[in-house]
Amino acid sequence: MATSFPLEKINFLLLENIHRTAREAIEGEGFHLECLSGALGEEELLARIPEVHVLGIRSKTRVTARVLAEARRLISVGCFCIGTNQVDLQAANRRGVPVFNAPFSNTRSVAELIVAEIIALSRQLGDRSREMHEGRWRKGSSAGSREVRGKTLGIVGYGHIGSQVGVLAEALGMQVIFFDTGSKLAMGNNRRCDSLGELLGAADFVTLHVPATPQTKEMIGARELAAMRKGAFLLNASRGSVVVLPALAEALRGGHLGGAAVDVYPEEPESDRDGFATPLRGLPNVILTPHVAGSTGEAQAAIGREVAGSLIKLMNAGATTGAVNFPQVELPPVAGSHRILNAHRNVPGVLRDINRIVSERNANIRSQVLATDPDIGYLIMDLDQDVSDEVKTAIAALPTSIKTRILY
Repeated sequence: MATSFPLEKINFLLLENIHRTAREAIEGEGFHLECLSGALGEEELLARIPEVHVLGIRSKTRVTARVLAEARRLISVGCFCIGTNQVDLQAANRRGVPVFNAPFSNTRSVAELIVAEIIALSRQLGDRSREMHEGRWRKGSSAGSREVRGKTLGIVGYGHIGSQVGVLAEALGMQVIFFDTGSKLAMGNNRRCDSLGELLGAADFVTLHVPATPQTKEMIGARELAAMRKGAFLLNASRGSVVVLPALAEALRGGHLGGAAVDVYPEEPESDRDGFATPLRGLPNVILTPHVAGSTGEAQAAIGREVAGSLIKLMNAGATTGAVNFPQVELPPVAGSHRILNAHRNVPGVLRDINRIVSERNANIRSQVLATDPDIGYLIMDLDQDVSDEVKTAIAALPTSIKTRILY
């Protein structure tokens, strides 16, 4: 697949129908922009990536080590979503490519869906609606239908989304408990549990809001489901790897759980299509949605602004604040100077070598900040304009340098 990028401009490639707020911000800065509505497979991405400076994706495109190896001009990757597990973060780090995401922008949208599903499960609304569409009137009795007021909600993962769910649930009159491996400030009257087992045994509803990590992989299996209260409900809008779906299906079929709401799956299609399969299909009082918890107009607009803003600050000022895989550096611009940006291997003597290059050319450092992680260092340095090109070229030639840019 041939690229249409102009070589003299900074080229942005946005995939997966990223919101127009991002497009407007990027074009407003004068960058060249190409947008595609769908994801690209690895081979398609390999054909396009060599001329791309900034790549924007959502959750379906995979940025592998192989893709990054061919991305000779790539400066950054923007994930217009919360998760970043679709990018090989270590490979990007080693190549001096910061990766940004939007950890806050869809918080409210996800939290509202969870609250709606808690009520829907408690009233068995999914089943009643389906029956009506099938032409069946099943008013019956109130058996199995409950208010959520006074019930206990257990939140596993008390970050931005989990804590927001707790605030909304408390406003409905629910008792809220939570478990998190980190130290978290409880909101309102939310109460911390000392263990996952304690939470599972005490909650009428359990909602999961954890990242995809080796520690959370299949963290809710047959044993954990058996530890939940009989008739309790499980909700998962976090990551598909967190719950063992066959075990959940068995707990539902056997009557131990009263219902479930699932928005994420271990394997998800890369595009809209029919024929999606899951062991949860057809089970009573089970709400299945196609990874839409954060898919509101408000959330996507906010995500577009947040990630595009991070990418623009990186391109225009070298700022890496908010990058998930990179040393965090942000420095106010200095008038009358040129800015050199250098990512390098984190080994002894690099700053000494860079400062020697500057000193040998009688250059004046107007400001300088260096931050490191275990593998790389990232330097922002503002210099007098008359020697900046020469200094940049010499720094880029150091054997420790990974990526070097200059901003005029």
